[in-house]
Amino acid sequence: MAFALVCVPVVAQEARLGPAEAAIQARIEKSGADVAVYFKMLDGKSEWTLRPDEMFHAASTMKVPVMIELFHQVKLGKVKLDDAVPIKNEFHSIVDGSVYTLSAADDSEAELYKADGQTRTLGELCELMITVSSNFATNLLIEKLGVANIRGTVHELDADGMNVLRGVEDGKAFEKRLNNTTTARGLGVLLEAIAEGKAVDAASSREMIAILQRQKGIPAGLPAGIAVAHKTGEITKIHHDAAIVFAKRLFILVILVRGLADKKDSAALMADITGKLFAATQ
Repeated sequence: MAFALVCVPVVAQEARLGPAEAAIQARIEKSGADVAVYFKMLDGKSEWTLRPDEMFHAASTMKVPVMIELFHQVKLGKVKLDDAVPIKNEFHSIVDGSVYTLSAADDSEAELYKADGQTRTLGELCELMITVSSNFATNLLIEKLGVANIRGTVHELDADGMNVLRGVEDGKAFEKRLNNTTTARGLGVLLEAIAEGKAVDAASSREMIAILQRQKGIPAGLPAGIAVAHKTGEITKIHHDAAIVFAKRLFILVILVRGLADKKDSAALMADITGKLFAATQ
């Protein structure tokens, strides 16, 4: 599969980064996948992007701005993390307002479905949304926080490449291609704001980092023992990972992959990209 590679060196780079870029491009081309990368060292000495403004289906990476908006509304005093939310599996399509429900069989977390008619706190729902990527928890949070508010906060953070339109599993919207989308840059800017303590405020950012560090699954391609705060996203032929990597020199890395049917192939590709960038800059 042939496609154009657009690489944007932004600042003076380490000497080893040039060969790494070439190796990454060759690896991606061999894979046949569509790939976007946003890599930024937070010491300001290196940045490298590949197709950073190309739109991809966001999959579960859209849960990052939902989390940010939750902490934003906590800061404003609109909600509290210990506010109780009724658990009700009933949502409304953005197409016509018709009711749809979620299925535990299609979700990554099933226990919340057993709590129908009970309540959970906003903090508990946020934990489920990020750490085990619960779609049910995500939709409950979006319903409480409001899509317009989530979009407004994304805009305020200059991350308009992340476009949240709706909750998860809205079948009618999907059929009309009304999907949540993201660019590598948009997602990277959100993570950078969290890493630098600028997503809401420093205290909120620290709490969000702690939640992201508890996501199940360890990113491949990094040496053992390096802390990572990240969010993955997966649907058919889509596999993303977006991370704050707490290496000796902290960096942001977003990798969006489209077109590979086997998750093992996309995971191996992302691990290779991560490993090459890490080796070239640490």
